[in-house]
Amino acid sequence: MITLNEKLHGNTAKKPSFKSLTPLGAAAKAADIFIKSQENLSSTRFIQDTATNWLPKAVFSRSKADFAEMSFLEFIESAIFYFAPPILGEKLFRNGLFKHLQPGSIKNKVNELIPKSIKELEADKTLPAELKKRAVSLKAGIILACAAIPIAEYTLSFAKNLFTLKTFKKSNFNNIANLDKSGRENEDKTVQTRVEKNAKKQLKKAAALSAAGIAAGALLAGFGHKSDALQKVSKTVINPFSPLSNLFRKAGAGNNKAVNALSAFSLDFENNAGKLALSKGQLALTAILGLFGYSKAAEDRGKLDKAEVWTRVPLVVFYTIFGSELFEKGFSKLLKKKNIFPDIVKTAQDGRIKLPLRAELPKLAQELALKKGTAVSAEYSRLLKQKAAVQGVPYAFSLLFMGFTLSGITRLWTQYRYNYEMKQKLNLKNISFKNAPKSSVFKEFFKD
Repeated sequence: MITLNEKLHGNTAKKPSFKSLTPLGAAAKAADIFIKSQENLSSTRFIQDTATNWLPKAVFSRSKADFAEMSFLEFIESAIFYFAPPILGEKLFRNGLFKHLQPGSIKNKVNELIPKSIKELEADKTLPAELKKRAVSLKAGIILACAAIPIAEYTLSFAKNLFTLKTFKKSNFNNIANLDKSGRENEDKTVQTRVEKNAKKQLKKAAALSAAGIAAGALLAGFGHKSDALQKVSKTVINPFSPLSNLFRKAGAGNNKAVNALSAFSLDFENNAGKLALSKGQLALTAILGLFGYSKAAEDRGKLDKAEVWTRVPLVVFYTIFGSELFEKGFSKLLKKKNIFPDIVKTAQDGRIKLPLRAELPKLAQELALKKGTAVSAEYSRLLKQKAAVQGVPYAFSLLFMGFTLSGITRLWTQYRYNYEMKQKLNLKNISFKNAPKSSVFKEFFKD
């Protein structure tokens, strides 16, 4: 019989047990909490990522109005990314409204197929053709119905403008950002009216488009299996780049990496253990529409607001879609090359570097403890710390550079633009005053 001491401190003759581990130390506990947050796209990740984006901007906020509208934007934006796909796609449409558009005898079977990709469905020779067609059209219908997600991201900036106007009675970006330290810049009622009208117009348009998307999605989910034309429409909805990819393949460019990369931007949902989650393609579409929503809403409040958007947001969008993944891959390759953390940083069968999931660490700790004759608890603690370090460096870069550094530089650059603009106006005013007639009427006119 294996003793508790052997379970905790290793026995080369017998397999260690993970069940009787001593409690983790403070550092290992902190590492474990961090790893959980990185692998969990739920409320934990929502809180973490919101804090990452919100905290730097909160530190550099320039007024109460600036702080309030930034907080409004960041919290709702994170909710759109992390809660809207599972709530709308998974609960409301897949397991709710659209599920009942299928015949009762097969609706559960069709529903089970939704997380699978088109390639997986087509490759499964055991599935009846009707089930495949129904699954494809239902999948496409859910995607169309979830058009409300990127639409909401585009419209959010207009809602933010309306929120600031109604709460702080401000529509002038120079006042909101406190660029005029004297506080003498007045609000223009005409501008306020324009901001309010356009915000309400965009919100109504978003509601109409979302409703149209749901209606179109319902029609496709219910009838998309009945014709080849609707099947083509369904597949194009799922992967808008498929017609372009097919053209390149017919032209003999099927192995082109750029062409094959288009498949990565499919609008199909990610399969998260049988549940629908936000995919890279959906993330890209939502983030890019968000950029243009930011820009269009900024036009209503002044050119400095738009200039600030185009200084910061394109970098954030690029990093969100590509940069984070590229940085993590590059960092992992460097660790692999230097043979740092070899138990964590491994090369998978497909040649890519892959980190073990948190759920895989207990088994890995057991194997290492048996091989090295060490304690399972010690190996598990070490693995947690190493994995946290590998994931923590990209996270720290995101927080420090994409968060604090970029936010700080953007705000300094906006203030510089404003000061330069005011200096130019002052120079023009002085020139006009010097060239003006000596009449007191003209002096009064140029004085202000």
